[in-house]
Amino acid sequence: MQAGIFLDRDGVINEVLTRRVKFVNKPSDFYLLYGVGEAIKQLNDAGYKVFVVTNQGGIGLGFMKEAALEKVHQKMQDDLAGFGARIDDIAYCPHKPHAGCACRKPRPQMLIDLAEKHDIDLEKSYMVGDRDPDIEAGREAGVTTILVGTREETSSEADKKFKDLLTFAEWLVKGDSE
Repeated sequence: MQAGIFLDRDGVINEVLTRRVKFVNKPSDFYLLYGVGEAIKQLNDAGYKVFVVTNQGGIGLGFMKEAALEKVHQKMQDDLAGFGARIDDIAYCPHKPHAGCACRKPRPQMLIDLAEKHDIDLEKSYMVGDRDPDIEAGREAGVTTILVGTREETSSEADKKFKDLLTFAEWLVKGDSE
């Protein structure tokens, strides 16, 4: 079994709630955050499987269709490929917020399903998010939790905090995690 890195999408990989982007409902709304391509490439090169786990309630609310989400994720993969980086698999919850489903973060089901599918050791793995539901899902799944970004409404007690994904990747790959 190997270690995995589970990444929230919006706010960790791509811009959201900025002047340029409110919601990512089509590929033209998708912009990688600074350093993300380099960060994921470092994680790939270090032997980690990299996954995206994302709540996409806009599907359940009717703001977008799953086909549009697939196009957004293809743009993400294409943008990352420009850095020589890749995502090994993507899981998303299409249900409405407060639908009570098992897959929507803060529940850990997306992480657990990906771990089973890809033979991932959760105890050696990390969940990187920018909000409390990401951290709660990681904690419930039994992974080390990493909070990135500076969202003011986040009160999370993650295991570690970093300003962005690149800073986390550099810390992890250089072995400072000991």
